[in-house]
Amino acid sequence: MFKTLKNALKTPDVRKRLLYTLLLVVVFRLGCYITVPGVDSIALNDAMNSTQGIAGLIDMISGGAFSRFSVFAMSISPYITASIVIQLLAMIIPSLERLTKEGGEAGRQKINRYTKILTIVLALVESIGIYFAYKSSGIFVDDTFLTGALVVAGLVTGTSILMWLGDQITNKGVGNGISLLIFIGIVSGLPRGVVTLWNLIVPSGAFSTTGLLTAIGIIIGAIVLVTGVVFVQQAERRIPVQYSKKVVGRKMVGAQNTHIPLKLAMAGVMPIIFASSFMTFPAMIIQIFVPDIASQTGFLAGLYNFSIATSTSNVGIGYSIANAIVYLLLILGFTYFYTYATFNPAEVSNNIKKNGGFIPGIRAGKPTTEYLSSVISKLTFFGGLFLAIIAVLPMLLRFTNLNIAFGGTSILIVVGVALETVQQLESLLAMRHYKGFLEK
Repeated sequence: MFKTLKNALKTPDVRKRLLYTLLLVVVFRLGCYITVPGVDSIALNDAMNSTQGIAGLIDMISGGAFSRFSVFAMSISPYITASIVIQLLAMIIPSLERLTKEGGEAGRQKINRYTKILTIVLALVESIGIYFAYKSSGIFVDDTFLTGALVVAGLVTGTSILMWLGDQITNKGVGNGISLLIFIGIVSGLPRGVVTLWNLIVPSGAFSTTGLLTAIGIIIGAIVLVTGVVFVQQAERRIPVQYSKKVVGRKMVGAQNTHIPLKLAMAGVMPIIFASSFMTFPAMIIQIFVPDIASQTGFLAGLYNFSIATSTSNVGIGYSIANAIVYLLLILGFTYFYTYATFNPAEVSNNIKKNGGFIPGIRAGKPTTEYLSSVISKLTFFGGLFLAIIAVLPMLLRFTNLNIAFGGTSILIVVGVALETVQQLESLLAMRHYKGFLEK
């Protein structure tokens, strides 16, 4: 990784992309400290001392922007939800499916436009819900319509700016714009984690041996967790492919042996991000219509507690266990969905057959498709289950003395995005080398 970064800094084109990305990251972090118009800063400090439930999850992703009620308070979560909705609709609406599979660059742009429009709609709905949820807390200067309109407009504008920043990082920066913004938001909370560990070691100014051992255990656990995530993200199954001799023009091209690399976690970190947004979406909607839902009982209150159990333990172990099971199944489901969306066994099989290739021991055509589907299914199940367990286990450990809940979803996202960014840099470097070779 360090070698890749060193080579990237030596390459002018890639260095410009890195500096441009760094500039946009600085803009993102500055925006996290710009409070929405109409918010009383003094009352905000009293009301936001601790963020739990859905607010805690959004605050983690946004890098503390929610607890400051900044213009980036909603982070990029409306865009993530919109992406889920559009991609699910593409499976049931033929016109969207054609745009996704056969539309090419023009189709991709149309899908991107639809996603952005839906993002604005969801951001408007979510911002209205946030306003009504915190209206009774006294953090706004008054209860007039103008103040509410300013707050909603500020939140929606912040999400729109984040969408633009993500697109710029993807097109002119190092890539993975949306994921990188989430990565920066989570990493910005590491100093608070260091302070928490220090307070374990030196509580109330006095050294604690028990606290030191606990801190060492947490650090070792985090290292093991990161190592496991890296192993799963980088592991791959190589399917051997042989190509027979064929005539190309007037030349006879000899037989070739190659392989198809199939990653264990082909979908990357996106299933984790999407599952988290999907689980917390009901709580956002309920808060719009019932601002004081946290203090009520009944079906809606139960659904709300179930939805926020991803990020808090104050709702009871029953809700947490049910939430963990659904969360695990969602991660598995989104992993399968994204894997088959990016890798089509039938298409790969046809390409191998057209080029005169075959997998040793497997006949070309339908048997190859079935074989690839079987391999992909097994790899996806193991990789998705591993990531789901890592994301879910810390949720259940909140009810023990081992409070390491911070190390689940956040570490999966951070490690996954870091690996994807390094791979993107390697691709940019390889492209630059090819261009330089052709220019010579």
